[in-house]
Amino acid sequence: MARRLTLFIVIGMILGLALGAVLNQSYAAKDPALAEIADLLKLLPDVFLRLIKMIVAPLVMATIVTGIASMGDSTALGRIGGRALAWFVTFSFISIALGLVMVNLLQPGVGLALTPTGELGELATGDFTFRHFVLSVFPASPIDAMAKNDILQVLVFSVFVGIALSAIGERGAPLVRGAEALAQAMLTVTGYVMKFAPFAVFGAIASVVAVRGLAIVITYGKLVGSFYVSMLVLWAVILLAGSVFLGGRIFTLMRYIREPLLLAYSTATSEAALPKLFEQMDRFGVPRRVSGFVLPLGYSFNLDGSMMYTSFAAMFIAQAYGIHLPVSSQIVMLLTLMVTSKGIAGVPRASLVVIAAALNQFGLPVEGIALVLGVDHFMDMGRSATNVVGNAVATSVVTKWEGMFQPEREPDAEPPVPPHDTPEHGRKGLNLDAGQ
Repeated sequence: MARRLTLFIVIGMILGLALGAVLNQSYAAKDPALAEIADLLKLLPDVFLRLIKMIVAPLVMATIVTGIASMGDSTALGRIGGRALAWFVTFSFISIALGLVMVNLLQPGVGLALTPTGELGELATGDFTFRHFVLSVFPASPIDAMAKNDILQVLVFSVFVGIALSAIGERGAPLVRGAEALAQAMLTVTGYVMKFAPFAVFGAIASVVAVRGLAIVITYGKLVGSFYVSMLVLWAVILLAGSVFLGGRIFTLMRYIREPLLLAYSTATSEAALPKLFEQMDRFGVPRRVSGFVLPLGYSFNLDGSMMYTSFAAMFIAQAYGIHLPVSSQIVMLLTLMVTSKGIAGVPRASLVVIAAALNQFGLPVEGIALVLGVDHFMDMGRSATNVVGNAVATSVVTKWEGMFQPEREPDAEPPVPPHDTPEHGRKGLNLDAGQ
């Protein structure tokens, strides 16, 4: 089934490109009919993403609650969280630094002599402060956090609930079983929603190409091409680092996550891939107690593709305006982005906001973001897929560190094992029947 769905998604991408190109050639750029058709096509991915968002918050809450309650040991939670954060910080640094190195080597903005097309408009960089980020981590209401699909706030609430249920033992066992049933139900719903994915991919690609045309990729070909070359280098670094811990199993992991990768790439959002990524990590042998905690944490702190994009785009704009930044200033920019990029999860149009804040701080023209807006969607496809790779590898490495890998299942196997199953090295989870 998984192979068929992957094939249908690829077919949807190809058909979307073809229809978009035909529509772009058949209508004038400002023709209202073209805008109306593109809007109708965009309805397909919009519906799909709404369905995905419907699943994400209850799935994240249920998996974290059951995972933490199953550990039965707060030290294990602290150890897993500490190891995950150490990996995230390391690869945040690598991603941003690699973006700076690659943009200086490839120099996609040199000689372009582009001019800004207007003011930036809605990017509220003034709200992007340390205070804003810290407050955005903690939910005022768990219901409000779930309604807004704020993964980081849902994670914080779920951690507290999971620890509390583990502490009260047998009295909390019914709620843990309920959370486990909710997680399984959400994965079943995911299976239903995924059947619509090829149509969503078709609509997303066709809508963008119909309005912007394939020519925009050619016009900005050097920028897009340089960015994708940089992404491939980042993939190589991530996979090489993962292979140090996983060995040849890193290639197996890539086979397991090919479907979430395609989803993230074609819809230009890594959030669309999260429910399916949970399933595939289960089948790869990662217990839910690990993936249920590390994956949502990674979606807030380990967006490798997005972080590379912040440094790459900022330097591209400097090059396009002919502004030279010395190495010392670029090092300061790297350290600045290391801090500011951690707020990506809590701010709308976050990558652009982080870039705008960096441009403003280093005296670069903020309106230069207009230069990348035209092809931002195509680059967003690449960075969304990279975010999925980074988080899948990070979760697998943490599982290996903990010695908690379970036997692999086929990528298209039946629903995964329950999250409180005992891992291969015998660490005992919460015995729900005994109330431990």
